[in-house]
Amino acid sequence: MNVMTPVVAPESVGMSSEKLARIPEYFKAYVDSKKVSGLSVLVARKGEKVHQSCVGVKDWDTGEAIQDDTIFRIYSMTKPITSVALMMLFEEGKIRLEHDVSRYIPEFRDLRVFDGGSVDLWQTRKPERPMQVLDLLTHTSGLTYGFMAQDTVDALYRRKKIGVLDKNDKDGVDLQGFIEKLAKMPLVFDPGKHWNYSVATDVCGYLVEKLSGQTLDEFFRTRIFEPLGMVDTGFFVPSEKLSRFATCYERPAGKKEIVLQDKPEGSSYSAPPKFLSGGGGLVSTSGDYFRFIQMVLNGGELGGVRLLSPTTVRFMRQNHLPDGQSIKQMGISSFSEEREAGTGFGLGFSVVTDPVETLAPTSMGTYSWGGAASTYFWIDPVEEIVAVFMTQLMPSSTFPMRPQLQTLVNASIIESFA
Repeated sequence: MNVMTPVVAPESVGMSSEKLARIPEYFKAYVDSKKVSGLSVLVARKGEKVHQSCVGVKDWDTGEAIQDDTIFRIYSMTKPITSVALMMLFEEGKIRLEHDVSRYIPEFRDLRVFDGGSVDLWQTRKPERPMQVLDLLTHTSGLTYGFMAQDTVDALYRRKKIGVLDKNDKDGVDLQGFIEKLAKMPLVFDPGKHWNYSVATDVCGYLVEKLSGQTLDEFFRTRIFEPLGMVDTGFFVPSEKLSRFATCYERPAGKKEIVLQDKPEGSSYSAPPKFLSGGGGLVSTSGDYFRFIQMVLNGGELGGVRLLSPTTVRFMRQNHLPDGQSIKQMGISSFSEEREAGTGFGLGFSVVTDPVETLAPTSMGTYSWGGAASTYFWIDPVEEIVAVFMTQLMPSSTFPMRPQLQTLVNASIIESFA
């Protein structure tokens, strides 16, 4: 079970009990109208939980209620964990951000850039410069995702099944096999030229394995999860915990009805995977993920356990896009888990660079990310607030639940630290 900590009176840390109580009331409308099956929200300020609520059910067929310890697929909320892992090894002097990726992954020595053609016959050219480790952490590497279906290279990824998370895929590969397939694919653009959501964080996961000498799941377990007390976070759900695993639903493109996407019984998450996806393979709980992001807000420490130096965390949450650009200015991607206007990208997180452009009353420097099943977190270093939103609905763009939750939480602040 999760390491539980009590919820304190919100007024003790400058927040309103009355306004925080609006959160479950607001999202009950989503549940009542069958837009989502259920959801969980956790909010903390100055390290103290001020709100934790659950609405709805884990599964519409069983009617079992969402609980504080319900387990969710967090998909791309895996990325910040992988980024922290790589930066832990950076602190140990095992990798440099300015180094060419090929220094650590020889298979990447001859990467080429797509220069026209089709999925059956394409041309390439030499990149203007090699891919660097920094490019992987900021999604400026030239890599992509097959699911976005926005260009020929995406189609090549789909054809070659690169980055597939279906652990029941009989043709699936491990991380080494993933790297070998990826190295044969052309880049979408020259490294550093654009921002494009991609499998880059899966490559970061591979680097963690190579540099640490541990498998990614073992590194996560021994270096992050166990030290932080994240006992329900991992790459699969053990049989004794399946009863706590929520069903995932989706709204297909062009449809209004919500349909089943994945049930706990027979799920690919019910057994250890072959492909350990540092970009999207983890499951977790609201309580577990709270411990991770509270550690980050604390500058790399929680409960006497330090994973990173505060100087490293401060460095990670700066905007690392060239010339201070935003995702909107640099992006060619048709997909992002965060607002693109007024938002840059750090080492594993999006970062607010202009609150006015985001059209939300958020703080400068707030960093965040989400997952494909509509999960979300944010860390506000000015107001010292962290929040976790868990639900299971794909795609994440279906409803504006994330900004709605942020509005409700920020409206609950009655004493600002800005």
